[in-house]
Amino acid sequence: MIASARWLVASISIVQPRAMAEEHALREPNAVSIQRIGPEAAALLSNLLELYIHDLSEVFPVKLGPDGRFGYDKLPIYWSEPHGRFAFLITCGGEIAGFALVTRGSPATSDPTDLDLAEFFVLRSYRRSGVGRRAAGLLWDQVRGNWVVRVSDANGAGLHFWRDVVREYAGDCVETPRSEPPHGWTVFTLASRPSQ
Repeated sequence: MIASARWLVASISIVQPRAMAEEHALREPNAVSIQRIGPEAAALLSNLLELYIHDLSEVFPVKLGPDGRFGYDKLPIYWSEPHGRFAFLITCGGEIAGFALVTRGSPATSDPTDLDLAEFFVLRSYRRSGVGRRAAGLLWDQVRGNWVVRVSDANGAGLHFWRDVVREYAGDCVETPRSEPPHGWTVFTLASRPSQ
């Protein structure tokens, strides 16, 4: 019995590194894609928004509704205003990894043609692997224009992430602090890279 237990432990330790290597391969930044989605993906996006809002509940005072969901009241507008609001699904190795919501016009600028990254979410299991960084770059390359990224100063991890990603992508960018209740914001403005 002890010999078979040793074999089991040995086989588990051999399988785990292989499984971890396969999982890491799926998270290679080049395996990331981003595609625009429409109302057919409303249920999927609604579910992902629940995870996103749960994460943000550490920063913002959000409350559950009586149905046990946070909800996202603006989601239907993404389907009714397809020229001014855009929803994207982020995948990695063919698996769902997150989403991005974009609006034409930003509350942080006066130019109605600016593209505002209203919401951006990467599942926790895909974070710190380059997936979010790659997805942001793909988005900015795919939807060309002047971009605005607004980050709450209370979201320290998000602020660090966006500061690095925007600078890596754009080099020069404008970073503007804003004071708005309940806490300050940092607004990054950048332009899509020239087409190659």
